[in-house]
Amino acid sequence: MKSFLLFVSRKKPSDWVRFLLVWAAGISTIAILLYLVIFILVRGIPHINPALFELEYTPENQSLLPALITTVLMVFLTLLIAVPFGVATAIYLVEYASRGSRLVKAIRMTTETLAGIPSIVFGLFGYIFFCSWLGWGKSILAGSSTLAIMILPLIIRTTEESLKSIPDAYREGSFALGAGRLRTVFRVILPSATPGIFAGVILSVGRIVGETAALLFTIGSVIQIPKSLYSQGRTLALHVYNLATEGLYTNQAYATAVVLLVVVLCINWLSSRAERKFADKLK
Repeated sequence: MKSFLLFVSRKKPSDWVRFLLVWAAGISTIAILLYLVIFILVRGIPHINPALFELEYTPENQSLLPALITTVLMVFLTLLIAVPFGVATAIYLVEYASRGSRLVKAIRMTTETLAGIPSIVFGLFGYIFFCSWLGWGKSILAGSSTLAIMILPLIIRTTEESLKSIPDAYREGSFALGAGRLRTVFRVILPSATPGIFAGVILSVGRIVGETAALLFTIGSVIQIPKSLYSQGRTLALHVYNLATEGLYTNQAYATAVVLLVVVLCINWLSSRAERKFADKLK
């Protein structure tokens, strides 16, 4: 108690103002999140019923199962495209490229520009390039490719920061033992940077699951279980948007939003567990 009173007495008024502002910002963030979650749960849970999980969508059941399957497929395919490119680009920028070169500056400027482009512009690009020019039409493959370009800056930046955080002693020790640069990167650097890379992947999954604007132009709005990568589909977020804008199935839109929230939480939980298990193996 005496130590606490001594700590309080040493604080200046300006320190107290900053302290209270920081606490207020943190509490406000938590309060907003709790309000949104509670609002969705209260409005959506009463309308969840077995009809929402039938294999086929009909005007009678408004099933979300086809959209759920499409969402999982979109997440897997988008990460399959974006993660290798993003991680490889970050490895080049940190481990191979000479710092301060024009190519490095050009790549970083490009990624920063891509990160600031609105998603609707990505959707228009995806429609023109993937759907029309490549002839894929509105499809799962076109939508995944568009989303892969959208999340690429995020994966590059998080992976790059993770690689930079690895001490140079790791590299020097590996080189001293006779390992080459490529072996050092894949056996020493990448395993140590995996938690940071996982964090970028988790953030990317959240953006994939919640994206609607870009998919309106590239994936279509047909509610069905995809038969191939060239099939049209509808993700959960797009399904919520369509149900809400139609105005006829508002209750089902809230119920679908609850399932979407649960899916995002489950994906984040599974990713966090995988990250912790991988980190424990490295210890």
